[in-house]
Amino acid sequence: MKHILNTLINHEPLTKEEARGVLVSISEGKYNTSQIASFLTVYMMRSVTLNELEGFRDALLDLCLAVDLSDYNTIDLCGTGGDGKDTFNISTLASFVTAGAGVQVTKHGNYGVSSVSGSSNVMEYLGIKFSNDIDFLKQSLDTAGICVLHAPLFHPAMKNVAPIRKELGTKTFFNMLGPMVNPAFPKNQLVGVFDLELARMYGYLYQNSSKNYAVLHAMDGYDEISLTGPTKVITNASETVVHPSDFGVPKIKQSDIYGGTSVAESAQIFINVLNGSGTEAQNNVVCANAAMAISVVEKCTLETAFEKAKDSLFSGKALKSLVALQSLSIQ
Repeated sequence: MKHILNTLINHEPLTKEEARGVLVSISEGKYNTSQIASFLTVYMMRSVTLNELEGFRDALLDLCLAVDLSDYNTIDLCGTGGDGKDTFNISTLASFVTAGAGVQVTKHGNYGVSSVSGSSNVMEYLGIKFSNDIDFLKQSLDTAGICVLHAPLFHPAMKNVAPIRKELGTKTFFNMLGPMVNPAFPKNQLVGVFDLELARMYGYLYQNSSKNYAVLHAMDGYDEISLTGPTKVITNASETVVHPSDFGVPKIKQSDIYGGTSVAESAQIFINVLNGSGTEAQNNVVCANAAMAISVVEKCTLETAFEKAKDSLFSGKALKSLVALQSLSIQ
């Protein structure tokens, strides 16, 4: 690690192989907590390079407990987090709306590190069982149209990093990796990122894969479609900017999508939206993100996908997906 830290302190990038090697060594317990914290801290002060990101990703995919769900044509809706915006759990809610619209979802998520309530926090609060049992995951997809992949169950190699990330309490390059290391290797991916440079890196890495994808970055800093302004969208076929008007809805304010100060508050917003008692702004932002996911899988227009998302939410199909998953969790 001394060589690696000196390289980084001298403002030199790691090669792809060096980056991969560091994460493998961390997983093997070769470094102490101070060394790991120092390593993470470097990337809070400078951007990760493309080679480093690819090396980190490859290490986590090689080390993960993969699950074979290749018989299903699923999508993962996953943001990097780390945007500091304290929104409610938009991408997780959009995952249930997507599932309710008939597009199956393998939702990769974790507890919040730099946010009040991560995807796993709200799922756990709502009684969703976390499991890496393949039969349970398949049953979830068959019954609810969605399964939840709680990251620590599939990335045990990173157990040495989790407490350090929690103590640091701010975003690290692991935020950047979350959407890239889904252990089900879904064929489709909707990923939101917290800055434009990272969006371009994701676009480049996905371009060299077989995935159908859309990478999102709201121009005012959100790691999802926020409807507070325009959003950069990078897909297999194009690089465009999407505006609230493209969904036929008005621009909203940041305060409209605030997530509260606790997991309980975030969970209440979650239930309110699925029960049909969310605000217009909350409903629209959830359906906009679900629409983007639906359009990636079904290759339909955003307008058509948005109508499908609204039908899923307001007909109760999205809520039905959640209830089905809750029921499976207590069996």
